[in-house]
Amino acid sequence: MFYWLLKYVLLGPLLRMIFRPDVRGLENVPAGGPVILACNHLSFSDSIFTPLMVPRRVTFVAKAEYFTGRGIKGRLMRHFFLATGTIPVDRSGGQAAQAALDTLLRVLREGGIAGIYPEGTRSPDGRLYRGKTGVARLALESGARVVPVALLNTDEIQPTGTIVPKIKRVKMRFGSPLDFSRYDSSRGDRFVERAITDEIMYELMVLSGRPYVDVYASKLKTSVEAPTPRATQQPSPLDASAPEGR
Repeated sequence: MFYWLLKYVLLGPLLRMIFRPDVRGLENVPAGGPVILACNHLSFSDSIFTPLMVPRRVTFVAKAEYFTGRGIKGRLMRHFFLATGTIPVDRSGGQAAQAALDTLLRVLREGGIAGIYPEGTRSPDGRLYRGKTGVARLALESGARVVPVALLNTDEIQPTGTIVPKIKRVKMRFGSPLDFSRYDSSRGDRFVERAITDEIMYELMVLSGRPYVDVYASKLKTSVEAPTPRATQQPSPLDASAPEGR
């Protein structure tokens, strides 16, 4: 109930008035049935603007730290995410994130919309990074179509580390739904999961116009030397390196 109250009464109308969203391709989101929104991730505000623009309810996952903050900011953030049905995810990897994916899978099997950031974390520099294969597993297990969603300028509106966003028109693009039913007989195949994920990331690259870097953003954040970007290069579906998809 609070989700719809926030969206249509308390917060949504105000955000629409202030940020005047420029949204194209929203008709690509199916009106019914399971759907995965696969978004690039530039800013904290991505998880606010995306559900705001989609008529149906969208369930996202968010890092567990958002639910454990202290002080006024921490409490407000925790209550906001809880009220909007956001699922906390432990990003330490391995089985730690499986509960969040299982919950998103349940949402999809009930015919809902699951939002996910294939990159696994916010881009450290605005470029698009290699996707993790959790999104492919969700698509194969649920049979849901995947709609790529490109946030074009949320990193300018609310750069990492800032609390108060800049007043600027937010721009979003929804791509055509991707159907991966042709891979139904290949569930659990890592090569197939990698190919599906790379196809999704390619669509996000085209929609967003951002250069693509074929490494995980999380590895870049912990690396002393940043990798050389492969600008506008299509991800190879033959790349079968370890799919760290959770």
